[in-house]
Amino acid sequence: MIPRLPPHAPDMRIGLFGGSFNPPHDGHALVSRIALTRLKLDRLWWIVSPGNPLKDAGELPSIDARIAAAKKILRDPRVAFTGFEADINARFTCDTLDYLHAHCPGVRFVWIMGADNLLQFHRWRRWREIARTTPIAVIDRPGATLKAMSAKAAVYFGNARLPESDAALLAATPPPAMVYLHGPRLERSSTELRAGAR
Repeated sequence: MIPRLPPHAPDMRIGLFGGSFNPPHDGHALVSRIALTRLKLDRLWWIVSPGNPLKDAGELPSIDARIAAAKKILRDPRVAFTGFEADINARFTCDTLDYLHAHCPGVRFVWIMGADNLLQFHRWRRWREIARTTPIAVIDRPGATLKAMSAKAAVYFGNARLPESDAALLAATPPPAMVYLHGPRLERSSTELRAGAR
């Protein structure tokens, strides 16, 4: 099966926001709005994953169900929702990025992650290679502000960090390149929402 990717073209600045989104919530929408605005992105793709290798995917709703829920959370013509990772059998972010860089030449991709993910980024498969091939924007998250910038990956790529005032330059900056964005924050998380639904 040839995956159907959202519309793209060379020189477009596209943010990649990957995750389980189980369930999607207002915090995800806030991260999306911050990324679109501060990074001056043309588009943002929510990449709804088959499952996070670092988490139990046993009771994960279908990708279609999570995409449908995500579309109710955020309505913005610049945002696309896709489950193409399942089509290419990608379980790891490095595989997803390999595919996109190979099949979308000239597109200026930026990986978007919450500061809580930066804390464990060094546990991701080929994390150094991810940072060497794709600029990364880290969005501040409650409880992670101080810890995130002392995380192993943040220290390793310390010289690649752009000032927050240069965030709009990230998509055009050769990697490794990272920017940490502060802004409004919501306390809720998918884990807490799942616990409340039980």
